[in-house]
Amino acid sequence: MIPKEYYGRLFTKAQLPVDYLSEAVKLESMIKVDKKLRCKRCYSQIEEDWQLPNGQYYCRACIVFGRNQEGKELYYFPSEKSEVDFPVLKWLGKLTPYQNEVSEKLLKTYKNQKHSLVHAVTGAGKTEMIYKIVAYVLENKNRVAIASPRVDVCRELFLRMQKDFTCSISLLHADSEPYDGSPLVIATTHQLLKFYHSFDLIIVDEVDAFPFVGNVMLNHAVKQAKTETGRYIYLTATSTLALEEQVRLGALEKHHLARRFHGNPLVLPRFFWQGRLQKSLTNGKLPSLLIHQIKKQRKSNFPLLIFFPNIAVGEKFSITLKKYLPTENIAFVSSKSEERSTIVEKFRKKELSILVTTTILERGVTFPQVDVFVCMANHHLYTSSSLIQIGGRVGRSPERPTGKLYFFHEGLSKSMLQCRKEINAMNKKGGFENEVSTM
Repeated sequence: MIPKEYYGRLFTKAQLPVDYLSEAVKLESMIKVDKKLRCKRCYSQIEEDWQLPNGQYYCRACIVFGRNQEGKELYYFPSEKSEVDFPVLKWLGKLTPYQNEVSEKLLKTYKNQKHSLVHAVTGAGKTEMIYKIVAYVLENKNRVAIASPRVDVCRELFLRMQKDFTCSISLLHADSEPYDGSPLVIATTHQLLKFYHSFDLIIVDEVDAFPFVGNVMLNHAVKQAKTETGRYIYLTATSTLALEEQVRLGALEKHHLARRFHGNPLVLPRFFWQGRLQKSLTNGKLPSLLIHQIKKQRKSNFPLLIFFPNIAVGEKFSITLKKYLPTENIAFVSSKSEERSTIVEKFRKKELSILVTTTILERGVTFPQVDVFVCMANHHLYTSSSLIQIGGRVGRSPERPTGKLYFFHEGLSKSMLQCRKEINAMNKKGGFENEVSTM
């Protein structure tokens, strides 16, 4: 008997027990598209130098999931129906009328066998809006995957949905436990490469985020992991031209929500000119304006999140800031931090008062009542989308729907101005006519 965790999965021959091979469906390992050889698993084009000593081609792009090579097959076990307890959703919250409208449209679009794009402002409550469609699919004995390019987003979704759904849920990322066959999967988009025709619904959160946006392999993973009749839903707070083109062509049905769940507008950034920050850090000092604003903010006792465009400067700033504010609990976190999730959780629990970070925390994480300072806001690594996402950390809590959103810069950038323009436009679309400044 084939274990349930094998169904809907894609394997190389070396990954399967010999006894299971006869029961698996075989697939070609490579396919030809426009006379070019491509990997069946990840759709990467095979380069001339991707050859073994025997002359056979193999795929380097997805080798971390097991070597897929020319002349050998891939194997999969067709997905089976799942069983969940009724009702599978135990969330006792209530959607706002605006959220409920989007929730109902998602269900209707799914039943009409169409794909959806939800373009909702940061803090609109996108997670709660997908609960009804997720429950519907699960209760009809089908499988659901919720994927994100960012592992931090996956971890937060997993914790929330564990509380709100009665079924077993798998969290899959590079360092996670193996898949256990659960009907609901929360995974990084890379992990979808391990599945084949498995899910009747795939929801991709933060669809505009790196590394998913513009990535042929990861977009292929979504389409290959869904069943032939399955549907996908894309979630974003900052839509892209490519997504809007899919809407125009009818490939996606768009649902828009320009209001936060608590009914208050998005917070607009306030700009501060701040020169010579890196030079000051080299001398072990902080500019007077910046440290003045930090000290002023600390009098409020609200947590402070400080963003930097790169790791080296952010880490140096964190060390220097501790010398200026020895009584504050300060930490630095980046993509290279070994205890990243632990540090983030400490900040969420207010065991840390100031967290210095990079764009790794620009999206998908919620810190109640937080203020945000963006240093070197004119840096080329900050796009208008990333600045909007960073700004979206502020004002998410109904207990404090406002907050400080300060951009410290050495000259206004197009991204900064575009960020402010788009936030203002979203507020107007949400029914707020006047500009809403920060405190």
